[in-house]
Amino acid sequence: MTIVETRPAPAGAPTDRRRRFSHEQGFWAIAAAFAVSLAFTVVPTPLWAIYQRHDGYSTIAVTIAFAAYAFGVIVSLFLAGHVSDWLGRRRVLLPAVLLEVIAAALFLTSTGFAVVIAARVLSGLGIGMITATATAHLSELHAKARPDASRARGDLVATVANLGGFALGPVASGLLAEYVGAPLRTPYLVFLGLLLLAALAVALAPETVAVESRRYRPQRVGVPAAARPRYFAAATGAFAALSVLGLFTSLAPAFVAGTLHHPSRALAGAVASLVFASGAAAQILLRHRSIRGTLGTGLALIVLGLATVTAAVWAESLPAFLTGGVLAGAGAGALLKGAISTVVGLAPPEIRGESLAGLFLGGYLGLAVPVLGLGVLTQLVSAPVALLGFAAAITFLVAVVSRPLLRR
Repeated sequence: MTIVETRPAPAGAPTDRRRRFSHEQGFWAIAAAFAVSLAFTVVPTPLWAIYQRHDGYSTIAVTIAFAAYAFGVIVSLFLAGHVSDWLGRRRVLLPAVLLEVIAAALFLTSTGFAVVIAARVLSGLGIGMITATATAHLSELHAKARPDASRARGDLVATVANLGGFALGPVASGLLAEYVGAPLRTPYLVFLGLLLLAALAVALAPETVAVESRRYRPQRVGVPAAARPRYFAAATGAFAALSVLGLFTSLAPAFVAGTLHHPSRALAGAVASLVFASGAAAQILLRHRSIRGTLGTGLALIVLGLATVTAAVWAESLPAFLTGGVLAGAGAGALLKGAISTVVGLAPPEIRGESLAGLFLGGYLGLAVPVLGLGVLTQLVSAPVALLGFAAAITFLVAVVSRPLLRR
């Protein structure tokens, strides 16, 4: 879930006369490849309960596998997420999508924990490259296809492809696992085919960046010195938002199957999809609101959603759990959008990319650390008590950042 500021495509950027897609066709091809790649990363979401039942995975094993993905994203984001600015969009996107292809193939070869961890790390490495690069590529393709239009369409499609891809993956995986058979093979096989098509789409899309010879350096993390309290509040907000999304892509299916007694794989996938879809819907619906209004809405909805989810687990109520998931997902989407807009507004142009890198570092740490802590807690106390502790910790973070984020 990454939005980046990038320099405009140079006037002399190559047009690639051999391409088969126009800029308009390439725009939709990259959007589709972006969505498919992100959808694949959450294919395991409704399958974790099957890994636990048939392969002996513990709750800790599931959370480690989830954290391995976040680790891959963080490493990739800072080592390779920025190089497409001078190496070229396709030269980064194509290898990144092929990393997802390799990860899908690994999932098909074995259900062993070591193989799953390797596949998750590779998937994270690919997504760290894809999210930043595809977002920039979409903006540039839109500008070339419709030079007189505003950038709103490009931004909207990137947002929908991002959270929409995350929403598609679990429901598709859950339905395939529930109704087609071979639940630990069929979803990966289907997405392997889709990823190969995505790689072809990227190869046929036009390039928008002139390749330059430049000395490599990892991504830097910059913090605007004059606005550090508000900046760190935004980074903490991103941490909280992705913690909530991480909960629903890692341990929430186990809560649904175990504590709430609904073992359906399709339902497990639908729960995660519903959360991400509500996050995408919130970002779209709030796109005309002020940054302060978006942040306030996100903070309130996260607290309300987590409270509802926690109460639902204690009361063993699936409808309340789904309601809480929708509220929490919408809050996470709004808070993440507001946090990114805050940092873009705080950072001067010369360090904007570096400042956003710091924000994303906070966000992806939130994707891994709290969920890993929740997994440890479930080994020591009951699932409802562990979830109560998680909700209390995130609510505390929200309370801490509310004042600096909402100050006029």
